[in-house]
Amino acid sequence: MTLFSQDPIGFGNLSGLGYNRFMSRIILHVDLDAFFCSVEEIHNPALRGKPFAVGGKPNERGVVASCSYAARALGVRSAMPMSRAVQLCRELMIVPSRHNLYGEVSAQVMEKLHNLTGLVEQISIDEAFLDISDMREPVRKIALNLQAGIKNDLHLPSSVGVASNKLVAKIANEVGKKSGKKKNEPPFGLTIVPAGEEAAFLNPLPADMLWGVGPKTSVRLAELGIHTIGDIANWNQKDLVNLFGENGRDLWQHANGIDNRPIITGSETKSISQEITFSVDVRDEKTLEKTLREQAREVARQLRKNELAGKTVKLKIRWSDFTTLTRQATLPTSTDNEDEIFHTVVSLMKAVRKPNQPVRLIGVGVSGIGEPIRQLSLWGAGNEKSRKLQEVMDVLQEKYGKDVIHKGE
Repeated sequence: MTLFSQDPIGFGNLSGLGYNRFMSRIILHVDLDAFFCSVEEIHNPALRGKPFAVGGKPNERGVVASCSYAARALGVRSAMPMSRAVQLCRELMIVPSRHNLYGEVSAQVMEKLHNLTGLVEQISIDEAFLDISDMREPVRKIALNLQAGIKNDLHLPSSVGVASNKLVAKIANEVGKKSGKKKNEPPFGLTIVPAGEEAAFLNPLPADMLWGVGPKTSVRLAELGIHTIGDIANWNQKDLVNLFGENGRDLWQHANGIDNRPIITGSETKSISQEITFSVDVRDEKTLEKTLREQAREVARQLRKNELAGKTVKLKIRWSDFTTLTRQATLPTSTDNEDEIFHTVVSLMKAVRKPNQPVRLIGVGVSGIGEPIRQLSLWGAGNEKSRKLQEVMDVLQEKYGKDVIHKGE
């Protein structure tokens, strides 16, 4: 049985996909292909077909934020140190990041998605889930028209995964993008998983493609003889819970294609914040940064506790004359990371505060909140290690108090 297709001819009606309007949800995962690079190519057509990367300079510990498909063919990857990328590809051109521009273009894409349906959950600057369960047109037609509209109106390539839930739709898109790669060109993938075939589709895929399987978990699974998602699904759920705690239950459900999480729309977006009014105005910069660190730590802890992440970091600051300012920065991707929140809010403070200026109130907030989506294959082991360490610290602080353990400054 063909479970998915890059060019899904014959998937033109819902009944053929196993979808029942009254029984199944229909979720689209839309991912813009090499988004930063695609935007740069629009503004500089000379880059098309060339190996180039968006990111920082190699001599300044820069990192590849995105790379063209010509660069990928030579081994360059996102999140790679730029110095390593230059070693792999001597002719690599480096383009500085322009996040304001990427944000503007992303907003145009998201507007187009919202014009299709109100049930849109943006999960990063270049990704979103859509629930099209109530739409009457054939799934294939909706997806193809959406891709064509993004390409024709905004000149951006995109790939789409379709399934009955968010988990499978996203993984389907990842599979489709990999299998649909063309030399030096975006994949324009369209991958549809028929309803009822979720587990069968996931079965042969590597275990580390599943949400929640990081490097350490992957090693532990391999030690148990578990190498594919199907291997996880075949294990007894109770045994997985005994081995991995509650994460074992999630692993088993996800491996069987079970994911009942709803689309979280913008109207449901919340914010999490911490603020303090000092009894005496504070001038010392180290004291202010220490306060921001503690607030960022608590905001991040609350995000992780609720399995959320946010894109917009906010600073609230009040001077001694009661003038109150708010400043914010929108990140390229959602975060629940204490360090990322802290460094962002410190930069915001330094941009508005004069040396020795007294502060009466200071606060940290994160908004633009949704469920965290971790593209595990794109992150280095160091980031995964840091996240796992933080999760252990969260458990200890929850059980023994917030002051029992902290990361070293």
